[in-house]
Amino acid sequence: MKKLLSKFGPFLGLLLVIGLFSLSGEIRDYFLSYANFKIILTQTVIVAIGALGMTLIIISGGIDLSVGSVIALCSVVGALLIQQAWPLVAVVLMVIAAGGLVGLLNGAAIAGLRMTPFIITLGMLGIARGAAKWLANNETVNYDASPLNGWMTTADPFGWALPAGAWVALALAVLTAVMLRRTVFGRHIFAIGSNEATARLCGVATVRTKILIYALAGCCFGLAGLMQLSRLRQGDPTVAIGVELDIIAAVIIGGASLSGGVGTVLGSMIGALIMAVLRNGSQQMGWPTYFQEIIIGAVIIAAVFLDRLRQAKRE
Repeated sequence: MKKLLSKFGPFLGLLLVIGLFSLSGEIRDYFLSYANFKIILTQTVIVAIGALGMTLIIISGGIDLSVGSVIALCSVVGALLIQQAWPLVAVVLMVIAAGGLVGLLNGAAIAGLRMTPFIITLGMLGIARGAAKWLANNETVNYDASPLNGWMTTADPFGWALPAGAWVALALAVLTAVMLRRTVFGRHIFAIGSNEATARLCGVATVRTKILIYALAGCCFGLAGLMQLSRLRQGDPTVAIGVELDIIAAVIIGGASLSGGVGTVLGSMIGALIMAVLRNGSQQMGWPTYFQEIIIGAVIIAAVFLDRLRQAKRE
């Protein structure tokens, strides 16, 4: 029973949240419609892609608080490049590279200089946000039409086709899961999170691996910034404030441990869906924004509490 709860706990949590909102006769019909689930999937994309990068970091025993600022920075970089008429492929690559560069700097400071991830990424949170405002001249960066605008569209919620952003998130999730479970690099990530000293003694290049983990996670955050740009259709240096909490909560709800060594891509994706369903259902119920924030905060606390219980049982 414990193994079943551990494996299917995130699914049960998702079903529970959907079931609770379905009890309301006022919103049940639309809430359970395909059109609404398509909107929920689209709204999940940014957190889901960010959660993929955060899954790598948390499994390795780290944390990254700079996600929201990196997303804002990358959205501004993308908008500026579109303004200058760069080709779409070049924009995508440069935005992902910008996120990867921030992740590389985080990883180099954490692994190379042996500094605490919490402090380094907290500092990068301010640096990336300030850089975004500086590049944008402290205002939104607008541009003419771009093919990127259609990646996160919900203009036709009753159509059957999902937006491109949802397929990108799904494909990236599959690739990340394969990397974690079927490659030597993935096994090294789990080994570092379980016991870094032991992994080092077993021949794992812990410094290089941790730098690469943060760099790959940064690329995921850059791609999330690209989706944010597609969603807003402008580069805004003030967006994604606090989204790192949603992303971390999604990973923890999905079964990962803040102590490292435990986590799955599928669990993180289910966790991201739970966060999106909570926000969608709260909005349809007409609950005020502050009440939604209270609910999300309570979910984060509950997720960390469950993580502590799981850790105590393992010990």
